[in-house]
Amino acid sequence: MEKIFKLKANGTTVKTELMAGLTTFMTMAYIIALNPNLLTGFQQGPLWNGVFLATCIASAIAMFCMAFLANKPFALAPGMGLNSFFAIVVTNIAAISGMTYLASYQTALIIILLEGIVFLILTLLKVRDKIVDAIPLGVRLGIAPAIGLMLMNIGLGSNAGVYSSKGGPFFAMRDFFGALNPSTIATNAGDGYGQLVLTVATMFIGLFVIVILAKKKIKGAVLIGMLVASVVNWAAQFIFFGNNPFAGITADKFIPPFADMAETTLFKFNWAGLVQVGWASVVTLVITFCIIDMFDTIGTLVGTASRAGMVDENGDMPQMKEALLSDVVGTVAGACTGTSTVTTFVESAAGVEAGGRTGLTALTTGILFLACIFIAPVAAVIPAAATSAALIYVGVLMLQGLKKVNFDDIDQFLPVALMLIAMPISGSIGNAIGLGLISYTVVKVFTGKFKEVSVLTYVISAIFLVKFFLIV
Repeated sequence: MEKIFKLKANGTTVKTELMAGLTTFMTMAYIIALNPNLLTGFQQGPLWNGVFLATCIASAIAMFCMAFLANKPFALAPGMGLNSFFAIVVTNIAAISGMTYLASYQTALIIILLEGIVFLILTLLKVRDKIVDAIPLGVRLGIAPAIGLMLMNIGLGSNAGVYSSKGGPFFAMRDFFGALNPSTIATNAGDGYGQLVLTVATMFIGLFVIVILAKKKIKGAVLIGMLVASVVNWAAQFIFFGNNPFAGITADKFIPPFADMAETTLFKFNWAGLVQVGWASVVTLVITFCIIDMFDTIGTLVGTASRAGMVDENGDMPQMKEALLSDVVGTVAGACTGTSTVTTFVESAAGVEAGGRTGLTALTTGILFLACIFIAPVAAVIPAAATSAALIYVGVLMLQGLKKVNFDDIDQFLPVALMLIAMPISGSIGNAIGLGLISYTVVKVFTGKFKEVSVLTYVISAIFLVKFFLIV
C-alpha cells in the first residue's frame, strides 16, 4: 500500500484512507438508485437494471483510474445535472425521430462516447491542463467556497425530499424553515409532515454529532455522525411510523441483472438512429456536454484539492492531467456500459475532510460501488437526511476558503460573489465558473486592464457566452 499510494509522504494511514473512502461512498451512494431513476423516468424494468449496473461499473472503473493513475482521493460517478440533461436529450430524440425510448437512449449513448473521445484527445494534448491554467487565481479562490454553498444547498434543499398525499417533494429549507409558522407546513405537507420533521431532526442530529466529534478531534467524525443519524432515523421510522426501514432487503434483490444490461445498454450503440438526429444536432450536443463536463470536473478538482491543501501557491494541483484522464476513462466506460457522463463528484469533499489524501480513498469508494452490484439493498437503507448532515458540514468548512479572497479588489471579488450565488442556484459548477470568467474578463477589459487577461481566458469566456445565449 505504501509503495503504491505513498501514504507517509501524504501524511495519512491505511485506516484513515479506508474511513475516508467509506465516508465518500455514503455521501454519494444515492446516485446508484437515483441515476437509473432519472435516466429511465422512474420506470422499473430491463433498462433500469442496465443503467443501475452501468452506474456501479463505470463509476468503479473511473475511481480505479483515479486511484492508480493520479493517486488522488476523488470519487467519480454519473454527474447530476448531466444525467438530467441526458434524459431530456433522449426524450427529444424519441419525439423527433419516432423511435422508442430504448432506441433513443442507445442513440444518445453515442453522443456520450463521442464526448469522451473528444475529451481524451484534449487531455492527451494537454489542452484541458491549459484551460485549468487559464482560470485566474481570483476565480480559482472562489470555486471551493462556492462548492461549499452548493453542498449546503444540496443538503438542506434537495437531497432529502418528502412526499405526501398532497404532493411534494417537501424540503427542509424551502418548506420547513421557509414556512410562516408550523401550522402552515403541517397543512401543506399533510400526512408527510411527520416525515419532514424526522428528516429535519435527522440531518441536524447528524450535523451536531459531526461538529462536536470534530471539535474533540475524533477521527471518523463525519462517518460516525452519519451512522448516528441513520440509527436515529431507523428507530423513529419503526417507533413512530410503524415502518421497517430494512423491508426492502430481500434475497432476490441481491442477484445482479446482468442479462438485462446485455440486452439494453452494454455496447448498445444505435448508429442508425444517429443519422436520424442529424449531424448538426449531434455536434451541438457533444459540445454542450463537453463544456458542462469539463468545467464541472475542473471546478470540483480545483475546489476540493484547495480544501485538502493539495495545490501550490499558484493554485495548481499536481497530477491534474492524470485526474482529468480518469474522468475521460469514466465517461467512455459509462457510454460503453450504458450511462451518462461520468464526472468528479463534489461529495469527494466529505472524504477529503475525513482525512483522505491518496488514491486509496478513491479505490475504497470504487470497490464499494462495485460491491453494490451485489449489495444494493444495503446501500439503499442509508437515509438521505443522514448524508445531508455530512454535506452541510463539509459545505461549511469549504466556506473557509473565502478568507483567501481579496475583498478589497472588485476585479477578484465580483466573480467570486457571482459564483457563490450561481453555483447553488444553478446546480452547475461549470456554468458558475463560466459566469465568473465572463465577469472577470468584462471588468478587466473596460477598466483598461485587458492585457492582464490571457488569450485562452478570452476564448473560454466567449465560448460560455455562446453556450448561454446561442446553443439551444
